[in-house]
Amino acid sequence: MVLKAFFPTCCASAESGLLVGRWVPEQSSAVVLAVAHFPFIPIQVKELLAQVQQASQVGVAVLGTWCHRPQEPEENLGHFLEGLGAIFSHEPWLQLCREKGGKSWSCKATRRQGPAAPGVPCEDQVMLIFYDQRQVLLSQLHPPTVPPDHQAGDATAGAGGLAAVFDTVARSEALFCRDRFDEGPVRLSHWQSDGVEASILVELVKQASGPICLLVACLLSLVSAIGACRLWQLWPLPFLRSKLSTCEQLRHRLEHLMLVFSNQKAQSPAQLMRKANTLVSVLLDVALGVALLSWLHSSNRIGQLADALVPVADHVAEELQSLLQWLMGAPAGLKMNRALDQVLGRFFLYHIHLWIRYIHLMSPFIEHILWHVGLSACLGLTVALSILSDIVALLTFHIYCFYVYGARLYCLKICGLSSLWRLFRGKKWNVLRQRVDSCSYDLDQLFIGTLLFTMLVFLLPTTALYYLVFTLLRLLVVTVQGLIHLLVDLINSLPLYSLGLRLCRPYRLAAGVKLRILEPEAGRPLRVLMQINPLPYSRVVHTYRLPSCGCHPKHSWGSLCRKLFFGELIYPWRQKGDKQD
Repeated sequence: MVLKAFFPTCCASAESGLLVGRWVPEQSSAVVLAVAHFPFIPIQVKELLAQVQQASQVGVAVLGTWCHRPQEPEENLGHFLEGLGAIFSHEPWLQLCREKGGKSWSCKATRRQGPAAPGVPCEDQVMLIFYDQRQVLLSQLHPPTVPPDHQAGDATAGAGGLAAVFDTVARSEALFCRDRFDEGPVRLSHWQSDGVEASILVELVKQASGPICLLVACLLSLVSAIGACRLWQLWPLPFLRSKLSTCEQLRHRLEHLMLVFSNQKAQSPAQLMRKANTLVSVLLDVALGVALLSWLHSSNRIGQLADALVPVADHVAEELQSLLQWLMGAPAGLKMNRALDQVLGRFFLYHIHLWIRYIHLMSPFIEHILWHVGLSACLGLTVALSILSDIVALLTFHIYCFYVYGARLYCLKICGLSSLWRLFRGKKWNVLRQRVDSCSYDLDQLFIGTLLFTMLVFLLPTTALYYLVFTLLRLLVVTVQGLIHLLVDLINSLPLYSLGLRLCRPYRLAAGVKLRILEPEAGRPLRVLMQINPLPYSRVVHTYRLPSCGCHPKHSWGSLCRKLFFGELIYPWRQKGDKQD
């Protein structure tokens, strides 16, 4: 039987003593946590292990002996170490020794009763695995991703063995609190034997974080209570709140702040990582917003934007007017229905005229509006971008109106043509059963249907051309808003703290381990160095990605093309319900 002994590299130069750790019978592994040095009193060692076991809920015991005294004869120390097995009884009993010169290691695992011959001691083969105790303690092991062509059981079994080692080291912090400067009865060697590094500033921040979090949590609760007031439920405030990106982003940021400043302690490493990612995301958002605010208020850039906004709106209106004049003629040599073309063109030109008058009416107040909008950047760059998205929606509201008018006319003609086509085939749409049924029509109905079908067919190209042009303009606006929302979602959901941890301290996010054989020698136990494999960046983003606000419905390419073909309204104002005819 081959036993695996996990030995910390920080104890390789420790003085002789007892191996303190945990035995994992399921994996036939011994996880060494520390070395207790001579001299000691056995009863005090047992009391220390009982205290550690009660505090950490880990079955800590004396696993064997550690010999590293090159200046003394090996046989003198060997007889003394063998006698300790009678005081600290453990099966199997490890005897680990680093011989003279520090390059040769020997390890034995003895059992007082062998499985073949009871009462006769036997020895097991031992594989010595060195691990970095600090990295294993601070790292978080993630379950492996099983490829489709591999068995999940093998990966689960291997991950279970590593998880037992990582969990043992992580839960034994009570043992690592003792260093060589303590005046206790037992001296230990582990990764913190030289003491714990501390900072006065860090301790002051820890002491002040409690009252600050309590105060901010009270303020956030007050803001949340004001937001839940019934006054905000009066029409049309709920409708506007559901359509404006700024309201959705403010609500999302309020949830983030309540999570960060919550007094509840994180119950798991995943919750702690989510809090850290949220805090870094909020701090980066506010920092970028303050930078944008300082840029806007320097060199009177807000005034320059206000002066350029009205000419840009006039230029857009002039381009739309020229486009409508082109459509009212013979666009691309197409022969349109003259009467319908003139009615639609004049109707849209009148809307553009109203829009120009509205822009010029608001021009004296634009600079003040932009100045107050710029102040909102102190709440974060995402809030400023959300306000920008809402401003784009308001400034292009006339394009949205054109798109709605064209889509409704086009959809009306498509629905009419589909109904009349079913009339020619002797069928109709059953509204109650939501299906197409057979139906018999008389001669008058067929005659009226033929006339209506002919009219709609000849009017369809004119309507379809207007619908196509304004749909392309609407898609252009939607693309600009989509890019803004994509940037907002990227700032909201990107796990910046986890990515920084993966970049600076890759061992903190462990995907597994790799083993490297160290100078194999004949007749000596196999020595292996265990190193942590960091989690890939793609998996870090996938695992710790924060939930985004998702303030707008998302369409697939198939559903988007279907909506565009049948004239259904798209993103973000209206969602089509069941089919009606």
